[in-house]
Amino acid sequence: MALEDLQHNFLTGPLEDLVRWARRASVWPASFGLACCAIEMMATGGADFDIARYGMEVFRNSPRQADLMIVAGRVSQKMAPVLRQVYDQMMEPKWVISMGVCASTGGLFNNYAIVQGVDQIVPVDVYAPGCPPSPETLMHAILTLHEQIRTGEIMKRRHEGRPVHLDATPNSGLPRSPSP
Repeated sequence: MALEDLQHNFLTGPLEDLVRWARRASVWPASFGLACCAIEMMATGGADFDIARYGMEVFRNSPRQADLMIVAGRVSQKMAPVLRQVYDQMMEPKWVISMGVCASTGGLFNNYAIVQGVDQIVPVDVYAPGCPPSPETLMHAILTLHEQIRTGEIMKRRHEGRPVHLDATPNSGLPRSPSP
């Protein structure tokens, strides 16, 4: 019997909140760095930025122990099946952060060898912009993901197929980009 199968009442409401809190407080990222963005991802795990305060002390080397994939850098056509295999081996629920312009849109590498957006391979939950994005930007993406997990909005959005862009989050403190 899954949590979704239970009738909502005074007992299951706090139970859902407890499950969401536990998921948010124990997100374990998989180490999947592909290019220069990976250096910034490693810096985020260092002492200066310390993502351990969010329950993410160790980047997991086994996809079976991870539930967050941070795709950092450009994805080549040869790496795409490997990325998908690692994603498929991750435990549920699983989330993806696309870190950097190259992972999000192919960046300046507009050729046949580079995938023009990792969202063609795996569903992306949060996009972190920049070339390369700073550790602060990745931390903001992680906090955005945590907020989505806490509110339960990410599971609704996953079923609808809508990702979150960092400049579109309400009350994020960052200026929004003008809409076309």
